[in-house]
Amino acid sequence: MTQLNETHDPRLRSFVPVAPDSDFPIQNLPFGIFRRGGSGSATRARAGVAIGDLVVDLSALAAAGLFDGTPCAGEVRGENGIFSRADLNGFSALGPDAWSAVRKTLSELLRDDNPRLRDDATLRASAMIPVADCELLLPVTIGDYTDFYSSKEHATNVGIMFRGKENALMPNWLHLPVAYHGRASSVVVSGTPVRRPSGQTKADDAEAPSFGPSRLLDFELEMGVFVGPGSTLGDPIAVDDAHRHLFGMVLVNDWSARDIQKWEYQPLGPFLAKNFATTISPWIVTMEALEPFRKQGPTQDPEPLPYLRSQGDWSYDIVLDVLVRTPKMEEPARISRSNFRYMYWNVCQQLAHHSVTGCNMRPGDLLASGTISGPEKEERGSLLELTWRGSEPLQLPSGEERKFLLDGDELILRGWAQGDGYRVGFGECRGVVEPARTSV
Repeated sequence: MTQLNETHDPRLRSFVPVAPDSDFPIQNLPFGIFRRGGSGSATRARAGVAIGDLVVDLSALAAAGLFDGTPCAGEVRGENGIFSRADLNGFSALGPDAWSAVRKTLSELLRDDNPRLRDDATLRASAMIPVADCELLLPVTIGDYTDFYSSKEHATNVGIMFRGKENALMPNWLHLPVAYHGRASSVVVSGTPVRRPSGQTKADDAEAPSFGPSRLLDFELEMGVFVGPGSTLGDPIAVDDAHRHLFGMVLVNDWSARDIQKWEYQPLGPFLAKNFATTISPWIVTMEALEPFRKQGPTQDPEPLPYLRSQGDWSYDIVLDVLVRTPKMEEPARISRSNFRYMYWNVCQQLAHHSVTGCNMRPGDLLASGTISGPEKEERGSLLELTWRGSEPLQLPSGEERKFLLDGDELILRGWAQGDGYRVGFGECRGVVEPARTSV
């Protein structure tokens, strides 16, 4: 189990100026993949870490020998080193000892009282790049994507809408983390436009289905965790060992076409309603960076079966905001504020359940939480819930109202854990809705 260490000290300051409300202080140090603007070999995609408004090029630090002495020293050297690649899969596969050693090294190098990088103007010029001059890319190559359904409040709200209060939760929901296998190929990085999907829908009073653009396009406020070291086919991951397989977390918007979903989901669940796009934030905040914010989760009643009984607290106090900006609005408006601590099934239980059959997990696999809703109306994590199937439209500061998303709307997710004088944030997860194609 990860422990608090010197990298979590709230008194730490970097020599890089960092605003008090920045998502990326020295206590965070999230990993991502970026490409510098311009042309030539310097524009190749490679690994970086965010600090304030800068990206630290890890391949440049590796070339300077600054990771010598860490468990991954042999893995980072040369043009084919793990920090010179276009994804973080190789690094995430090394496991928590390597992750922690690199984090500690970076924390020491960036401290305001350490001259090694601070006073090396040449290395700083090559290794520290304004984020405004970088293109942020998908941080990993995602082989498989699984979306859970782990918020009791969300599952209850949806159940009430479609089955009534007496049958809100399905009989299995309190016994296992429900999930479906999503589409990894359509996971995109923040800022990628999302085209409105077309598909079959059927109105309640219609005799037959029709084909056309979805009219009930929705967002889903989620978080995702990336698998680090994988597992062998046939060998489950024990719930109390699961944390050693979890690299870090991102924000997730699992876009959903509710009208397509309503017609297609029986008997096998989501398909086209969710396979057209899933947006994630570009920076992976490591589980170690989130260690100070671990909390006890909701009481689980009935007690789970033994293979799901996790020791310790594996919920996290992460504030989550949802904002929308229509074409008529200059600034986005917040429409929901929730918190990751509401999740009924925690990340260790999700991974243990996913692998209990012997399903092999691989570095870069993405496990999303499912929609995160809290007990209050303003904490709901989808328009389906916020507008209660469209019967209670949202009133926006522009004078507009929304039941579901319209073309041109931008949906923005933000998240952070609040420390003592600093915050560990995730950046933004955003996407603009583009019109459906006029013909198929």
